[in-house]
Amino acid sequence: MSQPTSHVFPRNSKTPPPMVSHGDGVYLIDRNGKRYLDGSGGAAVSCLGHSDEKVTQAIRAQLDKVAFAHTGFFTSEPAEALADKLITHAPAGLDRVYLVSGGSEAMEAALKLARQYVIEIGQPERTRIIARKQSYHGNTLGALAAGGNAWRRAPFAPLLIDVSHVSPCYAYRGQQADESEAQYCDRLIAELETEIARHGAETVLAFVAEPVVGATLGAVPPVANYYKRIRDLCTRHGILLILDEVMCGMGRTGTLFACEQDGIAPDICAVAKGLGAGYQPLGAMLCTDTIHDAIEHGSGFFQHGHTYIGHPTACAAGLAVLERLTDDDLVARVAPMGAALSERLAARFGQHPNVGDIRGRGLFLGLELVADRETKAPLDPALKTHAKLKKAAFDAGLICYPMGGTIDGQSGDHILLAPPFILSDAQADEITDKLWTAFRAIGL
Repeated sequence: MSQPTSHVFPRNSKTPPPMVSHGDGVYLIDRNGKRYLDGSGGAAVSCLGHSDEKVTQAIRAQLDKVAFAHTGFFTSEPAEALADKLITHAPAGLDRVYLVSGGSEAMEAALKLARQYVIEIGQPERTRIIARKQSYHGNTLGALAAGGNAWRRAPFAPLLIDVSHVSPCYAYRGQQADESEAQYCDRLIAELETEIARHGAETVLAFVAEPVVGATLGAVPPVANYYKRIRDLCTRHGILLILDEVMCGMGRTGTLFACEQDGIAPDICAVAKGLGAGYQPLGAMLCTDTIHDAIEHGSGFFQHGHTYIGHPTACAAGLAVLERLTDDDLVARVAPMGAALSERLAARFGQHPNVGDIRGRGLFLGLELVADRETKAPLDPALKTHAKLKKAAFDAGLICYPMGGTIDGQSGDHILLAPPFILSDAQADEITDKLWTAFRAIGL
């Protein structure tokens, strides 16, 4: 057996990645000097790009004070300030922040808090979680069970809790030709009501969803009034609404919280990715004062935790990121730059025979690939078009986020774009040009 050249366990052991050297705005540069425009922000993480001095300075300053203090003994100024600022800008009713190290942790905390809450208020019979097919909520076992990503779930299915999955709000595929948007919404709500009734509303703990679906579907927004009706339905039955804004939140869709555009507030919300912007591992679970007060006046102790929750250095980075997004108003750039990029994509790919849909909100955009635009027939999964596009784009100097299994976990391909909020018009052109180069390179 040959000696490995690296002892790092990579994501793909057959194709280890190149070595990154440094970052420069929206670009990453490898050690050979090749520049890559980060058109997906990694995985919708790097909202400020890779060289934001305000954030790096905040990290340095915190390290000069204290890098880490365990939350079993201390709180910290950065944690308190970050929580205050998040709640100042959060949807109405959210009042407490539980600071973790990433999105899967945030969602795991959300699910466990929901369960503990119903125990504290004397409703232990509520155990059923309802989520949606073709969703993604994280890779820890609880979050993976809630998610509806068939490919990611399959190897671990025997280890997962039983979760109900209803249809996603995916108008491009789900809305019938003779059906209005309102009728499509009616049908989705009826399906959820049927699933609640099948188990008994008194047994349902929570409904879990991404306001704009990210990795698995490719930036799919809801139809009008969908979430208002979901909110009303959950309230009527005493079901907690958990929104996963790990990928679509923190300004990515044009408002700090994605659900602001749907006019609702959840009971529990998970954020990450853009909260730390890649400068530190950071996520957060936000909940209402009603939920927190039930814990405080009951057992007094949330039966959950990780070593690095509320990490002072990570929180200092998160606070600086949030100041850039709100005080420096970088979120205000997202909608106009998203529109500019979307217009460029439509001009170049809108009539491409293998692009069936261009969608999204803000700087969270997806292109769905098809074999036939008229029938919406997917490309042959055996072709692995998404993987070929990812490599071709990378070779062209563009980082994007293609995925397969868009329709049902097996068929369908899409490309997700989520560039930094500091994107310029010239760089929007560059994304479009390099993506076109990648299409041509693989024969599309």
